[in-house]
Amino acid sequence: MKEIDNERKHDNKTFFRDKLPTVDDSGKRNWVFPKRPKGKIYNYRWIVSTVLLALLFIGPFIRYKGEPFMLFNVLERKFIIFGQVFWPQDFHLVVLSIITLVVFIILFTVIFGRIFCGWVCPQTIFMEFVFRQIEYLIEGDFHKQKKLNRQKWNFEKIWKKSLKQFIFFTIAFVIANTFLAYIVGTDRLFELINDGPLAHLSSFVAIVIFSGVFYFIFAFFREQVCIIVCPYGRLQGVLLDEKSIVVAYDYKRGEPRSNFNPLENRSETNKGDCIDCLSCVTVCPTGIDIRNGTQLECINCTACIDACNQIMDRVKLPRGLIRYDSEKGILTGAKKIFNARSIAYSIILSILLIVVSSLFILRSDVEVTILRIPGTLYQEYGPENYSNIYTIQLVNKIRGDMPIDLRITSHMGEVVYMGEPISAVDGMLSEATFMVVLPKNELKSSNTPIQIGIFTDDRLITTYKTSFIGPNTLDY
Repeated sequence: MKEIDNERKHDNKTFFRDKLPTVDDSGKRNWVFPKRPKGKIYNYRWIVSTVLLALLFIGPFIRYKGEPFMLFNVLERKFIIFGQVFWPQDFHLVVLSIITLVVFIILFTVIFGRIFCGWVCPQTIFMEFVFRQIEYLIEGDFHKQKKLNRQKWNFEKIWKKSLKQFIFFTIAFVIANTFLAYIVGTDRLFELINDGPLAHLSSFVAIVIFSGVFYFIFAFFREQVCIIVCPYGRLQGVLLDEKSIVVAYDYKRGEPRSNFNPLENRSETNKGDCIDCLSCVTVCPTGIDIRNGTQLECINCTACIDACNQIMDRVKLPRGLIRYDSEKGILTGAKKIFNARSIAYSIILSILLIVVSSLFILRSDVEVTILRIPGTLYQEYGPENYSNIYTIQLVNKIRGDMPIDLRITSHMGEVVYMGEPISAVDGMLSEATFMVVLPKNELKSSNTPIQIGIFTDDRLITTYKTSFIGPNTLDY
């Protein structure tokens, strides 16, 4: 990195940035008024954001087998992910899936920088493609926004600011209710709406507070979430290296900067391609100058790439002065994505994906626990048999009740139910008591391992291993 830093120095532009661009000399916040981006990459981001927003708002209404396609009901400890029902007994799968997701994000950060932040992060999508668009629509582009912000409170400023804030809170309220639908389901959400806020005052207060948090973030806090709050942004400093692909400025080609003169040949005057137009700065949603290199505030949104490419087209210079590249790639011209660290992360990620996929495939429809009743001994069951008493607990992980039939699969014997036939109720913990009866000639010791098969409609769901207690004389 020292070699790269030395290459970046030039006569009149070398300086050390020792403060946040969103804070002035007195410590007060500099409000960012980014220019409305446009360009090829921005259009691609529009498509990605539109798809993700559509999935978010349509998701709670998608039904599969009579239930939501996605549900995260923390209150009832019921989760439905892509139509598959998960209960607290599957918590290990959720933990492994989260770990796999974290490794996946780290791997992408090591190779591609903060591409997640610029393209997929909900904060960026809501800010740039929902709230910021409303701001452009009501107040105009950045020049008009600055002018409106500086002028006194007259009729124009009052109605524009009031309308904007009202729409902002309305959207925040819709977003909060959408997230609530993912927690309690759309049926319950519509019940709460139909009953009115007074019938469920605590729930209504909670949703208003949640809406207020959303409103505050997107109306006032904005880019400070990425700069101050987001832990992923902080991780960037330890995850990125000179080989990571980021939004980068080609300082070797761009320096030294100078104003554009259409009558001169820049190569003959030893001037760089950067004409110091500041277009890359005016479109940045976090207020940085990408020409200072990779910075904590950069979310890889690519707005500066589109802005710079448009200027390069106007002055008839090659595109790509700002582009996706690595510091090493700009210095040497080489474009090598994979290195030892990224390969290591890829191997770890592959192993985790295999493990998680296997656990999902091997996941049984019913969680079973069978225990011999403590303190009980064997009993004679007729002249030729011994019996043990067991309790069974079943958690049904699929939709609908399941009739359960227990059978001894390891020995000749039978199961005698003590009460009603066993049934696994949908999403409930079911308990029952039963006896295992084995012929005396099947027992070879006082503690015999046995295997019980759990069937439903003559289909084997899973098996459970336990032990059968007999008389001590069988040990001799």
